[in-house]
Amino acid sequence: QVQLVESGGGLVQAGGSLRLSCAASGRTFSSQLIGWFRQTPGKEREFVAAINANGDYTYYADSVKGRFTISRDNAKNMVYLQMNSLKLEDTAAYYCGVVRNPKRGLTTRAHEYAYWGQGTQVTVSP
Repeated sequence: QVQLVESGGGLVQAGGSLRLSCAASGRTFSSQLIGWFRQTPGKEREFVAAINANGDYTYYADSVKGRFTISRDNAKNMVYLQMNSLKLEDTAAYYCGVVRNPKRGLTTRAHEYAYWGQGTQVTVSP
């Protein structure tokens, strides 16, 4: 069983930066693939970025490529999402999740993730 807790959200002006954190419990964290998603009211959860178990492979949605960076520190059971050059359209609740079947590799499909945290709100203002 894994528990995830997101933090680091807040209000930021367009062009600014935030770093989100995803704290995980559980002894198997270092073998798990982690993804960040975001969601706005009335819309489906949208893939943002994902990282493999040892952190040497990452994958990004086109909308955030070059602006966001996902990373992890397995010694601390943490995954981070550094968000730079934030845009109004980045406003959303951000969630981290664990890939259900790591043998299938990284995935952009929300239903293939589990153990979602409660989310952290990011609001980008003009």
